[in-house]
Amino acid sequence: MTHSALPSRRQLLRNTVALGAALAAPLAWAQAGKPVRLLVGFPAGGGTDAIARILAEHLKDELGVPVVVENKPGAGGQLAAQALKAAAPDGTTLFLSHDHTISILPQVVKSPGFDPATDFAPAGGFASFVNAFAVSAGTPAKGLPDYVAWVREKGAGKGAVGVPAPASTPEFLVKLIGEKYKLDLVPVPYRGSAPMMADMLGNQIAAGVGSVPDFIENHKSGKLRVVAVLGNHRQAVMPDVPSFAELGLTGFEDLPYYGVFAPAGTPKATLDAFSAALAKVIAKPLVHERLTAMGLSVGAMTPEQLGQRERAYSASWARIIKASGFQPQ
Repeated sequence: MTHSALPSRRQLLRNTVALGAALAAPLAWAQAGKPVRLLVGFPAGGGTDAIARILAEHLKDELGVPVVVENKPGAGGQLAAQALKAAAPDGTTLFLSHDHTISILPQVVKSPGFDPATDFAPAGGFASFVNAFAVSAGTPAKGLPDYVAWVREKGAGKGAVGVPAPASTPEFLVKLIGEKYKLDLVPVPYRGSAPMMADMLGNQIAAGVGSVPDFIENHKSGKLRVVAVLGNHRQAVMPDVPSFAELGLTGFEDLPYYGVFAPAGTPKATLDAFSAALAKVIAKPLVHERLTAMGLSVGAMTPEQLGQRERAYSASWARIIKASGFQPQ
């Protein structure tokens, strides 16, 4: 081997730290002597719940203890976040969440009962995703322009659009879409994507905004139709669906994320050990394929990287929320 092919001292140090964290993971949770609770702030049957169960199934092997998904639906994940804040900082209670509860909810609720900056510690990220606009099979719309024309004709410009939680990113998107197309679109908040989906499948509501993971299976089966996805690019899992940028709706290029959070005060060694275990899980071909098929862009983030991502996303949406004139409630 030539000298140039040898790993650098910095690379050796990184490899040693990563190996140490991976080896420490089973030991840390075995010492705690109890299963890991993976809190989810939305009902069973939704996209976030499905993602949590995929990860929990494989994390148990990496952590050396059972990992139990515990649904605490309500208030856009607020109840689960409060439960995390109250939990012991020993790594046995974790919170799998997307951007809404961590980055958006504290900006739109006066007293959420938690402050991510002081009450939580990032434990590791694993994906980003995009939101999408979907219509129920009971509407004739095949695309977003068709939906706009249908609302103008059938509803005299007024229409109800489901969103998974009040004062969420999807709710702001509904308002912005309404402004762009000069429609009176009213966001109808649900307690998670699962009940919203049930009403869409039952043709109780004609449209909804949620994440691609929420919609993907029913879109593939033809039970509803995703007609636009957020961002600048089409998604590989639904290549025929145009992006919002293609349709002229820009300014939402900072994509939402998924991450796992621990109570503040959790030892750094525990956070690093969990992050290493999570990275190993999402690198498994089966897990990677399942998450990608749900519309996620899969990639590991260390606790530090997840913290940076959360702060940047929060700041980006703070500007949008302020510009909308929304007042915390």
